[in-house]
Amino acid sequence: MRTNHLLRAEGHTPDSFRCESWCDTVTVSYWCQRFAKERLAGLTDAPGRGRKPSLPDTAVKKVLETVTRPPANPVRWSCRTMAQAAGISTASVQRLWAANDIKPHLIRTFKLSNDVHFEEKFRDVIGLYLNPPEKALVLCCDEKSQCQAPERTQPGFPLGIGHIKTTTHDYIRHGTLTLFAALSLISSVGI
Repeated sequence: MRTNHLLRAEGHTPDSFRCESWCDTVTVSYWCQRFAKERLAGLTDAPGRGRKPSLPDTAVKKVLETVTRPPANPVRWSCRTMAQAAGISTASVQRLWAANDIKPHLIRTFKLSNDVHFEEKFRDVIGLYLNPPEKALVLCCDEKSQCQAPERTQPGFPLGIGHIKTTTHDYIRHGTLTLFAALSLISSVGI
């Protein structure tokens, strides 16, 4: 749907596009006058219009500051516990968290090394990847530990004409194994 000021610029009268814009002639004339007077700036609402916020600033500040500190008893803040602590409704807490992109229910884990020389070693490894020695092969190695090593209790029937490949539902565990992978950084990047 074209906006009112574009229709007006094309020579239409407010009566002719009143039905297309779903508002009355008075509203159309009002917005056209604002646009003629202030151009695009006139199409934004003036400050101070609309419903005033019902939450006191102290409650908003308390919610936004308190959520960053862990609570005393539960593991994390919920909307209900935060609402009780701040003295506002659960829906208000939820709206504040959504507006500020706060998600206390999500946790990202990380592990920092306790090695006192960790940063020095870290810089050496990154430097090796970024600037490898001439005519050197630099491999990146990783491990996946605790892969199960199962063996089926009976051999399955192979795929054949008229029947599909089969396998038994039960297996014997042979403990776990560790899988190591190595790749050449240069060939994996495509350089």
